[in-house]
Amino acid sequence: MKVIGTAGHVDHGKSTLVRALTGIDPDRLAEEKAREMTIDLGFAWLSMSGGETVGVVDVPGHIDFIKNMLAGIGGIDAALFVVAADEGVMPQTKEHLAILDLLQVPGGVVALTKVDMVQGDPEWLELVQADVAAALEDTCLKDAPIIPVSARYGQGLDALVSALAKILEAVPDRPDLGRPRLPVDRSFSVAGFGTVVTGTLSDGHLATGQEVEVVPAGFKARVRGLQTHKRKIDQAVPGSRVAVNLTGVSKEQVNRGDVLALPGTLFPTVLVDVHMRMLADAPHELQHNQPVEFYCGAAEVAAHTRLLDAEILAPGASGWVQLRLTSPVAVQRGDHFILRQASPSRTIGGGVVVNPYPGRRWRRFRPEVLETLDALRSGDPARVLEQALRREEPTSYARLTATSGLPTDAVVPAFGQLAEAGRLLVLDKDWQPSSELTPLRVANLQSLMSPDGWQALQHRLADLLTEYHRQFPLRQGMPREELKSRVQSRRKPWSLRLFNDVVVSAVTAGILADEGAIIRTASHDVHLSATQQANMDRLLDAFQAAPYAPPSTAESLTIVGEDVFQWLVDSGQLVKVSEEVVFSPPAYEAMVQRIMDHLRAEGKITVAQVRDMFGTSRKYALALMEHLDARRVTRRVGDERVLRRGD
Repeated sequence: MKVIGTAGHVDHGKSTLVRALTGIDPDRLAEEKAREMTIDLGFAWLSMSGGETVGVVDVPGHIDFIKNMLAGIGGIDAALFVVAADEGVMPQTKEHLAILDLLQVPGGVVALTKVDMVQGDPEWLELVQADVAAALEDTCLKDAPIIPVSARYGQGLDALVSALAKILEAVPDRPDLGRPRLPVDRSFSVAGFGTVVTGTLSDGHLATGQEVEVVPAGFKARVRGLQTHKRKIDQAVPGSRVAVNLTGVSKEQVNRGDVLALPGTLFPTVLVDVHMRMLADAPHELQHNQPVEFYCGAAEVAAHTRLLDAEILAPGASGWVQLRLTSPVAVQRGDHFILRQASPSRTIGGGVVVNPYPGRRWRRFRPEVLETLDALRSGDPARVLEQALRREEPTSYARLTATSGLPTDAVVPAFGQLAEAGRLLVLDKDWQPSSELTPLRVANLQSLMSPDGWQALQHRLADLLTEYHRQFPLRQGMPREELKSRVQSRRKPWSLRLFNDVVVSAVTAGILADEGAIIRTASHDVHLSATQQANMDRLLDAFQAAPYAPPSTAESLTIVGEDVFQWLVDSGQLVKVSEEVVFSPPAYEAMVQRIMDHLRAEGKITVAQVRDMFGTSRKYALALMEHLDARRVTRRVGDERVLRRGD
């Protein structure tokens, strides 16, 4: 399916022409009808001779409503560019044409409207046509046919529809990337149905019943129903105008500029790397750190520029710019955008999003940054995927696919190319390399890195643990959760699976030793001083002398100190059953075995029986039984313990 959009100066007859072509009045607001001027986006559809239905987005032409125009023009396949024959090219004609060119609209047709107003002056009509043709030079509409029409009398309408059909036939269908997204250009509520949003669908199919996410807000919703051109459908295809009935969100939670997407396939960003082209007639050069207005899809947000390869961008010049947005947006690589100055309101340029997720501000004039951006702009799938990997690592296959912006069928070959060349590493512990890669095999991979990233991560792990060992030389190692907390990014916390994959890979590489709850460097060993060794021997002798009523934690700390005591616990030379009670391993194992034997023979045991069995105090007996309860070996029933079922 295809969508066309109107463009042109105010009062040149865009909405009147849409009514004449479709029979639908695109002006839906009472204020529009009262003022006889389009203020906001209007929508209609046109039936072509071959039976195809084409969506129509009608935009306002007045300079005061250019923001509304930009919200609707970004998703069109062809432009219906309107110029009134009695006035010719006007200021908003030029700005709308510049916007179409910056957005690289695939094609279009010029409707030279109101020819009935100049019917008796053929020389004027010829002059206007020449003026329009001159304006189209060096733009995306350079070869657009110019069709004289009169919406009032129907003159030229059939020729206009035929020209539109021919242009649309040459426009390729929207690709199905398996990641549907719908930039929302309207959100409203319908009695009995709830929230409805509209937009032009791209990058994938959307079906009734699917769960969707409102990005950047993050609200989850479900597709209750779908319509295109007021016709109920079960599945919407890329390129179609769609109305989506949502459950789970209110209309106030979904605003123009938000994007509907499948959960986990689109992410918000406040930094965007773009290739920028200044208009030749821009009022002034673009400065570094200049405030601008950024328009992409249906989104509008204030931003500041970071010029990466130039001190300024003069009118007509192009260059690399990083945009720092004041609020998050949802965009993808390859999206076209417009930049405007706020005051006086005017379009100054635009271009294409090359990197929607840079993750950090780039330093200016850095060759490696510019090389990266050139690689992304080239569009080579392997280079694009590799740059996405370096930005996101460590990352999952699903996120890598989403942030790369590549078509689904291009990711697996690019993945295989990088993996075979050693430029992509799979750290997943259950991964078995194979010459045959399929989407199913790679879909659930969670731990992907570049070789440089993995090398840097190994050094970071080693540095963190080495410093920890220096601070706590008598500790066996760092607690597992503490290491995970320290090594992961605050911006992007790691999953437990990712952390475990990294640890296993680092152990295999000889960097770390995994002791379960404790992780250390492979070379770390505890060395006690002569005094510490003597104190430890004295403590262990005390445990051997009274195995079932040994020194408490507090008494042990008094004898050996906190570091040596913790090392004894970490290394398994003492078994901690509570904050106050510790046993030697032989005593602990003997006590547990006798209790288990008793339970198997008698079926139950009390704390008093445990106390008498070992000639100890209630403190030790109770601590041990509560420890076995916590380990799910025993279960308390009143004042007695029984074995848990299955033991």
